[in-house]
Amino acid sequence: MSGKGILAYASHLPVGRLWLDELGAALGTGAGSGTRPVASFDEDSTTMGVEAASALLHAHPAEPGSVYFATSSPVYADKTNATTVHAAVALPETGFAADVAGSARSGVAACRAAASCDGLAVLADIRTGKPGSVDESAGADGSVALLFGPASDSLAEIRQQHSLSAEILDRWREPGSMAAAQWEERFGFEAYLPLLRRVAMRVLDAEGIEQADHVVLTSPNREIRKRGVKVVTGTLSTETTVAGHAGAADVGLAIADALDRAEPGETILVLQAADGCDALLLRTTSLLADRRQPTPLRARLGQGNKVSYLTYLSWRGWLEREPPRRPEPERPAGPPSARGRAWKFSFTGSVCASCEFVHLPPARVCKRCGSSAPMASRSLAGAGATVATYTVDRLAFSPSPPLVEAVVDFDGGGRYTLEVADAQQDALAVGTRVGLSFRRLFTAGGVHNYFWKARVPADGAASGVEQEHSDGGRQ
Repeated sequence: MSGKGILAYASHLPVGRLWLDELGAALGTGAGSGTRPVASFDEDSTTMGVEAASALLHAHPAEPGSVYFATSSPVYADKTNATTVHAAVALPETGFAADVAGSARSGVAACRAAASCDGLAVLADIRTGKPGSVDESAGADGSVALLFGPASDSLAEIRQQHSLSAEILDRWREPGSMAAAQWEERFGFEAYLPLLRRVAMRVLDAEGIEQADHVVLTSPNREIRKRGVKVVTGTLSTETTVAGHAGAADVGLAIADALDRAEPGETILVLQAADGCDALLLRTTSLLADRRQPTPLRARLGQGNKVSYLTYLSWRGWLEREPPRRPEPERPAGPPSARGRAWKFSFTGSVCASCEFVHLPPARVCKRCGSSAPMASRSLAGAGATVATYTVDRLAFSPSPPLVEAVVDFDGGGRYTLEVADAQQDALAVGTRVGLSFRRLFTAGGVHNYFWKARVPADGAASGVEQEHSDGGRQ
């Protein structure tokens, strides 16, 4: 796509880590070694999409006119999930937001659509499979956001792209099913191999080069990922996604990982084999060094909290736990959600025009000076905060007990009580620095109740997270 490029990017991996040797021991199979990222009980494709988009727009403030959200695990059908992402990052209502959902190839579709109109592509997925399946052991949960715009202002220019579509029944999932089915993987490998070679050679020949500096290959088919070095040509050094296959988000995570490692002036060939084959050739620019995401994707793999296999199964619905002996929560209603949209989705409070007191949630009359003058709006979703006090509740029900709540004071004013996400009580203390994370509080009547939780950053000493590294051996 001539004249277009990637202006900024940000990737996100949930902090949960499933140890594959524990998975293999539980099932009596060889599941490999290392870990795989797993989303918590209060995370889904939408919340992870918000994480990536928020990180990108915080580091590179912009107001893209369109948001394309790609996933194969949408939390809503017959309702646009992209509008939740759009609202959570407080983009103007004049923007366009749409879903590109259904399969792993949706990620490429979202990127192509966003690149055509200088928009934002948000790719997120939760990869589930039956216990003992390849999707369970070789999958990954994660998200990525890519902001597209003019090549003259990009960190990576789109030099060439080419796609081939093919009807190949190698993998499928019925609507409403939790796990995909597939034929023996050699069938898909043999069907995709000639297509991969054709799209790769097409973009390389069009660019007038014999090989790229970096080649990444992504596919739901494990056989293709295992034999990736020989798929294109023996002269190319081909890498697969480092975190495990992440569905529609995988191609975006592959791009993010390559941008983390590339140097200015290098070429990146991105290949995907899913319901056809896609090739994208990027050339990095001098802006890459200044616009890399702060924490590389591979470094995020080394930050996480161990999740037991039984806990993981209960989060994914494969193991049904005893429900709490109390009334079910009421379904969130549409009218109050609409009235409080800015507060609920972008954590927007109000600031008194007279004394600058920050109200959370927003108020019409100042609690400090009593002024009824119109107040200014302020979103604190990206603000830092400090724990004033906290409590560990072992009686309240939580899919991941105990329930931890904290009173936090925000930088620049404002105090609010929030549940602590990914609660590691040993990591909390009065004075601990926290940020916010968009999560799902509960689901009732088919409606997901989203709001914000406090979260201890995973990259600081105060977080207390385990520093275990994956060896990437999930081929």
